[in-house]
Amino acid sequence: MTDDSTAYTLIRPRHWASGVIFGSPHSGCVYPDWFLGSTRLSLNLLRSSEDAFVDRMIAGAPDSGAVTISARYPRAMVDLNRGADELDPLIIRDIPRNPQNQRTMAGLGVIPRVVSQGRIIHDQPMPRAEAERRLAAYWQPYHRALAGLIDEARHRFGQAILIDMHSMPHDALNHLTAPRPDIVLGNRHGKSASARVTDAIAQACQDQGWRVRRNSPFSGAYIASTYGRPERNIHVVQLEIDRSLYMDEATITPRPDFGIFAARVAGMVRALSTLDSGGSFGSSVAAE
Repeated sequence: MTDDSTAYTLIRPRHWASGVIFGSPHSGCVYPDWFLGSTRLSLNLLRSSEDAFVDRMIAGAPDSGAVTISARYPRAMVDLNRGADELDPLIIRDIPRNPQNQRTMAGLGVIPRVVSQGRIIHDQPMPRAEAERRLAAYWQPYHRALAGLIDEARHRFGQAILIDMHSMPHDALNHLTAPRPDIVLGNRHGKSASARVTDAIAQACQDQGWRVRRNSPFSGAYIASTYGRPERNIHVVQLEIDRSLYMDEATITPRPDFGIFAARVAGMVRALSTLDSGGSFGSSVAAE
């Protein structure tokens, strides 16, 4: 079953196996004309902050028993992995200049000021009303749907497992010594997901031949910190894939071997779609 709202696409399996959800909050690629007309940046530069093609790579999850929810609109317009209060006074007028967190100070608040490499999206600050309109149109619907899915999974299965799918620029790993990871898992150092769930996700990645690192350089952002409650059997793991493994980062196009890589991701997704909070695979944890 597909739920196509304005802000997101939600696809349910015929049989939800164990309360697993795959989210893709940064793969949205619908750039309205009004937005393109408000910036001097080219579409290609705007897309540099997008987790391009991640939604395509998790598309098979419903066939294996998991739910998918993917953003339709891009991170450059509104960042669904930020809190609605992470407002940047340098890009939004009439916002108090209270102490900001590091993300907002860097221009990566809920209404981003920059895309990758610090490129400024808008020449002038926008009215606060425009920021509030974007939150109402794009941020709030996605989070209402995501919170509802988590509550439903918790009620039906006694657990919810959200695998929050992202991609990371290859140069985000430049400071690491070799061998660098292919995938970084973030569970906020155990605060957003249990060790058993995180271990199982790591194993599914390693079974596909990928090197995995945990919580560095990404431990999880707003979605993981807000929804992950392992003490209530609600587990959120942020999964970051090195973009250079499947796409040309300069042109934002799939590599010639994209299909091979996507098949490996599909194998990982298939395994994790029946995961339970004990770290086991392959069976429903509750009757439908």
